[in-house]
Amino acid sequence: MRVDKEKCKGCGLCQEVCPLEVINVVEGKANIEGECVECKACLRVCPHEALVPEAKEDHPKCEACPIMCRIPEGAYGACKRYLNEKGKIIRRGRVYTYEEIVKIIKYEKDPIIEEPIITGIGVGTTYPDFRPSPLIVSALKDGIEVITAVTEAPLSYSALNLKIDTDFYIGSEGKKVFVRKKGKRIIGHVCTEQYGSKIISIGGINILTSKDGLFAAKVMLELLQGKKVIMEVEDGPQLEICIGEAPVINGVKEELMRVGCGSATIGLFGLYMLKIADEVIVLDGHITGLFSEHPAAKYLGKERSGIYIKGEKSTEGRYFLPKGKGWGGTNIENPLEIISSVDVDKFKDGMTLLITETTGRKFAFYKFKNGKFEEEQPPPSVIQFLELLRQNCERSRVSAVFIGGIGGSARGGVTKNPIKLTNAVHEGKVTITIGGIKPFIFPGGGINFIVDVTKMKTDSIYMAPTPSFIIPIEYTMRKETFEEIGGHIEVVKKLEEVLNRNVD
Repeated sequence: MRVDKEKCKGCGLCQEVCPLEVINVVEGKANIEGECVECKACLRVCPHEALVPEAKEDHPKCEACPIMCRIPEGAYGACKRYLNEKGKIIRRGRVYTYEEIVKIIKYEKDPIIEEPIITGIGVGTTYPDFRPSPLIVSALKDGIEVITAVTEAPLSYSALNLKIDTDFYIGSEGKKVFVRKKGKRIIGHVCTEQYGSKIISIGGINILTSKDGLFAAKVMLELLQGKKVIMEVEDGPQLEICIGEAPVINGVKEELMRVGCGSATIGLFGLYMLKIADEVIVLDGHITGLFSEHPAAKYLGKERSGIYIKGEKSTEGRYFLPKGKGWGGTNIENPLEIISSVDVDKFKDGMTLLITETTGRKFAFYKFKNGKFEEEQPPPSVIQFLELLRQNCERSRVSAVFIGGIGGSARGGVTKNPIKLTNAVHEGKVTITIGGIKPFIFPGGGINFIVDVTKMKTDSIYMAPTPSFIIPIEYTMRKETFEEIGGHIEVVKKLEEVLNRNVD
């Protein structure tokens, strides 16, 4: 990479993003003072077009990712994994066995306490906090005495995160989500989207304690009960949501979840694309792919077509487009709008172009005639390819995780010394389950968890209008751990005694 000193304003953006820290601003101008690998991070952020690519062909190319670094002798690539060792690109380091990693992280799994003896479903609640849990039960597992304390705990720190499988753009992070209940009621917000899915958070402590808190709590409960809820996104679409079913967005039912982004689709199906058209463009709100420019096409020996497309170029064949209501969640309403220019010396009359979404839901097939693209009925080979795309897409659905924080009575019912319980949970000496389902426990302080509600027994979560959500919680541990943390040993009952009294 070379710096054009006339254009450089010394803003320092290139210095901030250089992964190898070889750029420094000296006397108001950027200087490259080390082994540049041509990753082009600086090029992407420079507002003055002051960086000029200057690939050194004598440096071998790393092909481990789309960046394709040119790595000088003895230097690392931008990711700091791959090294040029005597002209050969190698991955430095070694492979670690699972046993080695277990020793490093110092985590010992205790299979004896992996599953609770009983669940907290239907057990009831003890309130105020210092009273022992409704049931603390002991039983022998492989000759070892194990104790499970169970309760239905009211958690005010509660939220429901909805995972909505769609490539439809529903709005940027932070946009409010509301329902219309005698007015517009704010119940949540749009979160960072995940691969193939949009995420919406419903509830949470700040919303549940707001003037709309009870409305949000009611929506959460309705969703947990399997009911359909109609909600709207600020400046965005109307959503019909029911956990376990396909989402309906602006009245249109989403059928398929994308197989991958536009680039991933090319990587997965490049062999098929090679045979069906002279160029394939995969429109996607994450990464739009241009087949003939993509490394997959080069690997297959395909020549670059003369088609150039709009968008911010990430790497070869991979482009970022603005989000929108168009194809694949982009702002492209008419598929031909994606094309910025055509080199007619390369893309000649009679050559073909397929533009598709990653799901194959929307597609258009064109033939280039007299300098223009004319849409035609796709041949059987293209139809078969689109069907292959669809077959590799999962069915769209709405799933949900419950996020909660275990506080007062949920711990006080187990022990007289709650900090010891918290520490024991993080040390792996106590296993927490939610209605028998093992959650993910957040690292750090406190006991905050995420659990997949689709795996839980239906109607095992209730709502109190404080508002809070009543969750079945189980704490399972060895008897000696229960004694060490100051557990309510005086109320422990044998499993047989509890089962004899258990009446449905």
